[in-house]
Amino acid sequence: MDNIQDEFISTVSHELRTPLTSIRGFSQTLLSSWDKLDEANKKKFIKIIEEQSNRLINLVENILTVSKINTDKPVFRGVDVNKSIDKIVQMISQKYKEHKIVFNFDKSLPLVKLDDDKFQQVMTNLIDNACKYSEVGKTITITTSYANSDCVQIAVKDEGVGIDKENVSKIFEKFTRIENHLTSKTQGNGLGLYITKNLVDLMNGKIEFESELNKGTEFKLTFPFYNQEEALKCSLQS
Repeated sequence: MDNIQDEFISTVSHELRTPLTSIRGFSQTLLSSWDKLDEANKKKFIKIIEEQSNRLINLVENILTVSKINTDKPVFRGVDVNKSIDKIVQMISQKYKEHKIVFNFDKSLPLVKLDDDKFQQVMTNLIDNACKYSEVGKTITITTSYANSDCVQIAVKDEGVGIDKENVSKIFEKFTRIENHLTSKTQGNGLGLYITKNLVDLMNGKIEFESELNKGTEFKLTFPFYNQEEALKCSLQS
């Protein structure tokens, strides 16, 4: 356990140091050479500081989420997954305006037994990744359907870079980043899918994926429906 904790702290320290070093370096350059820099370089350096600050904020938020995963118990209720996903897509589509996001929603689905905040975090991670690791103009397809009479299936499919066979077993591990031509252009700390997997497990769900290098990846989630018996149990416990 101590070795695992030491390794985690070491990795976190490294991940924190990188953006902090960039922020300090470019801040010092601006302060010491402001009068010598032209407007284009000033804007460029300030933009880098902003990007690295956002990277730092995202990393800290993810680390806090990881630290609370085993203690922050889910609060279940009946969730309309179609409406919940639609809200997330409206937000993400503002960030990735040149991607095409397609819905295939089964509108006959009953409510699903979920913690809606945790579910939205899961879906945000998956949809954001699908956009992030797909070239501009590619399509991301989100499908909801019956997995069986008791469960819903939610699929997020992209036309992105895919995952090679060597890395398939690693993607749900902490701080795992698959190296390709798009990861070098995008910011990430390798905690998103680790958090996603753990949140899905906490909500009694299942997550699977299929991927083909240079053709895309599809993540599939399965969650149980929310029935009257479950609703009664939750109301008695609250």
